[in-house]
Amino acid sequence: MCNGLGNGANSLRFGARMTVLRPALLAICLAASALCANEARAQSSREHAGQVLPMLIQQAKASILMVGTYGETDSPRFLFRGTGFLAGSNNLAVTNAHVLPDVADIGSSRRLVVQAMGKDGKWALREVAVLQVDRERDLALLKVAGEVLPALTLAADGEAQEGISIAFMGFPIGGALGFSLVTHRGIVSSIAPIALPQPGAQVLSEKSIRKLREGSFDILQLDATAYPGNSGGPVFDIGTGRVVGVINMVLIKGSRESALSHPSGISYAIPVESVRRLISMEK
Repeated sequence: MCNGLGNGANSLRFGARMTVLRPALLAICLAASALCANEARAQSSREHAGQVLPMLIQQAKASILMVGTYGETDSPRFLFRGTGFLAGSNNLAVTNAHVLPDVADIGSSRRLVVQAMGKDGKWALREVAVLQVDRERDLALLKVAGEVLPALTLAADGEAQEGISIAFMGFPIGGALGFSLVTHRGIVSSIAPIALPQPGAQVLSEKSIRKLREGSFDILQLDATAYPGNSGGPVFDIGTGRVVGVINMVLIKGSRESALSHPSGISYAIPVESVRRLISMEK
């Protein structure tokens, strides 16, 4: 298509021998020129992402966590619950609040833990403590024990824009095929207000109902397929390598099982602004 514009340009150059170019033809030429420019920019963006994404994945691996519970005498000992990632200095980590186990599920025999990838490429168990929980935005801030792990770089507030290319990392099917990090690509297809549902009617209160009525906060809609195990994983702006959100939920067409067999291809992420707010509460 772009090559065809050469004839139009030549016609304009030799306009001295022609009558005045018709407005409709001029509009077509301008539209075609703009389309070619957009195609060139899109191609350049794809090539850039192809070069940057592999490097981004390798650098991020050491900062991604498996969140679960551990029981020394249980089988299996480690029960995977979701994804997390290092998001601040001093081993501060973030995941979804719904990834955390109920209090009744942990105690003297089971405890909340994470697994982090060591320099040898093997997963190592780490103790964690829950510092903050934001149920309204489904976020939790954890403190990971042990040697300091590299933290991912958080994007500035408002940096996420509709149309940017994104990637997210996590463990979409848990340990079904062994614990291997998986990366998905897509774009931010929409930024829209939402009010997250409460876990159940028994926890509804006057305060929570009032907050639902008052409005909500912006959430990132992604045109990429996430699965339950992706919950709590980071969403990167491929162009900058910075974290713009946290995977929160996926739109499913029917039962929970259909998220695996018939995914909708629409996922949601909590914007990084909420992560910054949670971390600031510890300073």
